[in-house]
Amino acid sequence: MRTLYPEIEPYASGMLEVGDGHAVYWETSGNPDGKPVVFLHGGPGGGTSPAQRRLFDPERYRIVLLDQRMCGRSTPHAAAPDADLSANTTWHLVADLERLREHLGIERWQVFGGSWGSTLALAYAQTHPARVTELVLRGIFTLRRAELDWYYEGGAAALFPDLWEDFVAPIPPAERGSMVQAYHRALTDPDPAVHLPAGVAWTTWEASTVTLLPRPELVAQMAEPQHALAFARIENHYFINAGWMTEGQLIANASLLGGIPTVIVQGRYDVCTPATTAWDLHRALPNAEIVIVADAGHGYDEPGNLDALITATDRFAV
Repeated sequence: MRTLYPEIEPYASGMLEVGDGHAVYWETSGNPDGKPVVFLHGGPGGGTSPAQRRLFDPERYRIVLLDQRMCGRSTPHAAAPDADLSANTTWHLVADLERLREHLGIERWQVFGGSWGSTLALAYAQTHPARVTELVLRGIFTLRRAELDWYYEGGAAALFPDLWEDFVAPIPPAERGSMVQAYHRALTDPDPAVHLPAGVAWTTWEASTVTLLPRPELVAQMAEPQHALAFARIENHYFINAGWMTEGQLIANASLLGGIPTVIVQGRYDVCTPATTAWDLHRALPNAEIVIVADAGHGYDEPGNLDALITATDRFAV
């Protein structure tokens, strides 16, 4: 079973000015003359980590990571008291990717994205198909209403009723008819006594349910208050606005990707982004290979998911 490549450090990094007062952190590692690949993190708002460089053979890939607007090392940060998310949309991020590709002098690149990263990968590839050599997608998420309702409005509570109680706790009972709307009010409340507990509860719900087996260390890492607040604010901002897309847009436009070799990796027991969305994408894009991992949830680094992802990146490293 394949696992992560050895640890590596970037050979270059920087802050790219992308307009609207935003600067995006980027880094490159691996082989400067290798095949370009860009890794798109989840969330939105999750940021990157050193382990994500290790999904690609460093001898054969030029590995590009970036922190999307307002998270990780990008500035301004969504946890700031005066955070303004108005210039943070799906289409801003698509434009940022093109700006970064041009900045790095890359003609075409492989696009790798999981969870929200799969959303952004699909949006980018449908906008700029000629710039994409392959797609490697995991835990497919497209912001359809049913996907959001399942995870944030009570569907997944059937599997995690104990954790759901903690998720709804910051929200007054009278406001729980729409948790996404109620959390929007809490996360944008100027009072830290309101927005900080809301950010931690939102992010803890996700961290507690994204893996097949519990990972307390992941929960503790993601629940750090400033990270959790930024993560929750950005996600909620995107969900309130349906990603600035029409309902079902990314599935409906899948035919635009027909010429791009694509691998879809999906954990069978993924509660965060259940397999129905991956299957819908596969049906809309029949030439895509789909790998449903029998013993995995949502996490990219769960053994079965990791094996399938690195199998795909190894195959495309030519």
